[in-house]
Amino acid sequence: MTNQEARPSPQVCADGGLPGPWAEREGRAPVEIISSRAVPLGGPRAMNVRRTLPQRQRSLIGAWCFVDHYGPDEVAATGGMDVAPHPHTGLQTVSWLFEGAIAHVDSGGNSADVLPGEMNLMTAGAGICHSETSSPDTGRLHGVQLWVALPEEARHDADRKFEHHVPEPVGFDGGSALVFLGSLLGSRSPVSMYTPLVGAELRLDPGAELDLEVDAGFEHGLLVDTGGAVTLEGVHVPKDAVGYTGMGSQTLRIANGGGEPARLVLLGGAPFDEEVIMWWNFLGRSTEEIRQFRQEWEEHGERFGRVEGYVGHGGPGRNRDGLDRLPAPELPQVRMRPRKNPPPHAQFEG
Repeated sequence: MTNQEARPSPQVCADGGLPGPWAEREGRAPVEIISSRAVPLGGPRAMNVRRTLPQRQRSLIGAWCFVDHYGPDEVAATGGMDVAPHPHTGLQTVSWLFEGAIAHVDSGGNSADVLPGEMNLMTAGAGICHSETSSPDTGRLHGVQLWVALPEEARHDADRKFEHHVPEPVGFDGGSALVFLGSLLGSRSPVSMYTPLVGAELRLDPGAELDLEVDAGFEHGLLVDTGGAVTLEGVHVPKDAVGYTGMGSQTLRIANGGGEPARLVLLGGAPFDEEVIMWWNFLGRSTEEIRQFRQEWEEHGERFGRVEGYVGHGGPGRNRDGLDRLPAPELPQVRMRPRKNPPPHAQFEG
């Protein structure tokens, strides 16, 4: 998915800003709450997404650098998803659906349907472009779009990679999990990773409590999709927000105190210690790099290739606004300076 903000601000993994709400319980890890902000995906009937990363408060969780949460979206009312070809550099995109279907086509010659419970992962490396369109028979669209920052040794790779994985459900007392990246609950995903990561959908029955064994060297975030009474380490995590625990925990206690099932997305990873700049759909290391990426995209450069076979809601090769590719926004007239992400521990006032 693209960032279609008309004036995207540079995200520089800032170490500052006021820390978010937090809480802790005796003997449990402190939890920082990262609230979402609404971002429209373009057009007069824009489908809104709820973005929890990046924020001024915190830019990364491990190498996870972008978390968009959307739906349940009634396609008849909003028009659904119709993202014309757009570029990426220096990252991996992870598509994970709860409802609906999305057609993915990229300049690596890959095309696939994104379906609920099946992960599609695209590795941009030095450059790729792709399109994403909700299928004609999709009535409701609901899921998350995630990005992973690539480290220096992987981000210049010219190969345009695409991987698909259907994880088997893992049952536990009071629920189940689908592990789409990394290892958890005895399940391991075969998908390529360039830094240590974990990603999983968790489902908790009403009243269920899970003591989840995790890697103490990872920082973790828990996104609440459904369930109004979810707690992490005894701290309530509101719907659409992320509860962040930082490093050091070998077990995370997750509970659903409500009367309905809860669906959650757990993201974690080893702290990403490289300084990066994110602007629009590009991850780079300097203003000059970002400017070069933008110029090459606007000039139809070979870095990104071309999408063949995009069928948008405006017909073959066009989105509903008549575009065959997304133009890059204007660059801000400031120098973008990368800074380190806050330390991998829950931040709080006082």
